Order: sequence, then structure tokens, then C-alpha cells
Amino acid sequence: MTYAAALPILQKEWAMSATAAGSIASAYHIGYATSLVIFSILADRTGPKPLYLCSTSAGALFSLGFALLARGYLSALILYALVAISLGGTYTTALMILADHYPPQRRGIAVGFFIASLSLGYALSLIVSGIVLPIGGYKLSFFLTCLGPLIGSILAWITLLRTRVSVVKRQEGQRFTKEVLANKPAMLLITGYTSHSWELLGMWSWTPAFLSTCLAIGGAQGLRAAGLGAYITASFHFTGLFASFSMGGLSDRLGRARVIVMLSSISVVCSFVFGWSIGWPLVLVIGIGLIYAFSALGDSPVLSAALTEVVEAPYLGAAFGLRSFLGFGAGAISPIVFGAVLDWTNPIASGQIHYTTWGWAYSVLGLGGFGAVWAACKFGRMF
Repeated sequence: MTYAAALPILQKEWAMSATAAGSIASAYHIGYATSLVIFSILADRTGPKPLYLCSTSAGALFSLGFALLARGYLSALILYALVAISLGGTYTTALMILADHYPPQRRGIAVGFFIASLSLGYALSLIVSGIVLPIGGYKLSFFLTCLGPLIGSILAWITLLRTRVSVVKRQEGQRFTKEVLANKPAMLLITGYTSHSWELLGMWSWTPAFLSTCLAIGGAQGLRAAGLGAYITASFHFTGLFASFSMGGLSDRLGRARVIVMLSSISVVCSFVFGWSIGWPLVLVIGIGLIYAFSALGDSPVLSAALTEVVEAPYLGAAFGLRSFLGFGAGAISPIVFGAVLDWTNPIASGQIHYTTWGWAYSVLGLGGFGAVWAACKFGRMF
């Protein structure tokens, strides 16, 4: 999130259009999606634990490299992609470790707490950025926030050093085509996750910049607007934190499909409203944003827990790999499409684009979000 927080400043200092700025976020998601697929497939054979630990260590190293060396469009594009590739073994492998340790009736809330920890990390990154950007600019912000993966790697090794994680061998006759591609509930959940990722990752990439624009219209200037935008977005992630563990737990009680339909429907409505709220009273913009953050992230642990319940253990990594490729692939395209629509729908004056119309760009996220509603409804009819 350190890049998203500094985006309004980086666009000026690195002379980037919204399309170029979106392409850096997209490079991260492309690298992450590719890495997730590889790590997930390997996890079925080697077990998730060693891959998780190796990935956290590599993530710490490349994050520091990004902080120290990203000083322009090309260097940031390459280094941000390398950070993503190194971190690709920390997500689905962790979900597999949790699935190995928690029974289905407790798995929703367990996965919910894991997803909530991601939201906490995003929020802390934005808070640090909000404090540091006005003081030391993006360079200091990059450095301090990129210490997070180093701390996380140390904690991961301490936590898992003596933890046993089973490796389930594949049986004769089992095939990826049968266990995953021909598994209709699994494919519906993967479709829902892909649509969810298009909406969520596009929203995460651009909301700090959107809020900075709202604040600038209200009178805040430059670095101060970027800092305040980061603070407000951090509150959105704290909301997502609460949504993750509460909705994961709720799905243990009410069923996965009901909770997914409810949350994805709300987030789609927010996508079509949020971007048009620029110029509205700030308290109203923040209120819509909080609902948006809650609903857009709240179905993530539910989708993950549900997939662990409909796919056989020996092919769970492969299923997560396919889901990650499609989901983060959609999430990689989403920020750059958002940026392109933002460029197309805003006026050029004195050789510069003034970003005052955001509704069309956010609506593009909402169009993708409809897929999650459809998939959840179909999935619900099967259970």
C-alpha cells in the first residue's frame, strides 16, 4: 500500500499519466498472480510450510530493494513486480496451513482472522505513510513501510518452526481436470473470486488518490492531501479487518453462499456510487467508503473457506493456483483499465489532465463485481 499512498506525489515527481501509474500497480498484480500459481502447485507436492517460509524471507529482501532503489517509473515497475513475485508464496500456502489445522465448522473464522491480518498490515502501511509523506516524502515512506515484511518474516519463522503441516498424496485416478475443472462448485467459487478481485484490487489501488483529490478540492494541498488520503484509506482497511473475521464467522453460521451474495451485492452498488461522490461533503464520502471497504473485502475469507470445503486436499493447491491466476490476473488488469478510463473521461487544460471525474472509472469496477453476485447465487442453489 505504500505505492498507493504516495501515488498523487509520484505522478507529479515521476511525470506519470494515470495509465502509467496504473501499470505499476498492474505489474505488481501480474507478478503476484504468476507467483501464486507456481507456489500453489508446488505446495501440493512439497507441502505449504517450506514455501511459505521461503517466500516471507524473499519478500523481506525484495521489499527493502524496492524501498532503496525505486526512483522512477521503470525502476518502480520492475522492482514492484519483483516484490510481488517474492511474496507470492505467502497467501495460498497460508490458507492451506489453516485448512490443515481447522475443521470446516471453525474454518470460516480462522481464515477470516488471516484475511483480517492482511487488512491490518495495509492499514498500518497507510498510517505510517500518512505520517511520513509530509515529513520525508516518498523515499522515507517507502523505507519505513518496507520494514514490515522483514518483521513479518521473523514472526513467521518463530510461529511455524515447530508446527507440523501434513502433505496429502494424490491417489491413482485423480486428475486436475476432474478434481478442479469439472468441479462445478469449485469453478463457481473461482469465478466469484475473479470478479471479487477485479473490484477489490482496482479499488485498493486508486482509492488513496481519489480521496486525495477530494481533499484537494476541499482546500488541502500536495503532500498534506496525500497524507490525509492515506489516513482515511487506512480507516477503510480497519473496517475491512473487522469485516474479514466477522463475516468469516457469520458464514460458519449462516452458510457461505448467503454471506457472499449479501456482501457482493452491496459492494457493486458502492462501486457505482463512490466515484460520483467527489465534491460531496467529506463525511458522506467517507461513510460510503467505509461501507464499500467492508463489503468488498468481507466476502474474501468466505470465498476462500468455501473452496477448501469443495476441493479434495491433494488438489487444493492447484485449485488455489487457478483461482489466484484468474483472480489476481483480473486484479492486474483492473487498475490499468481504471487509470485509462480516468484519463479518457477527464479534461486536459494547459497540457495537464485535471482529475475531477471519477464515477466512470469506479463504475468499471462495479461491472466486474456483478460476476461475484451471479456466481454466489448459482453456488447457493447447489447447497
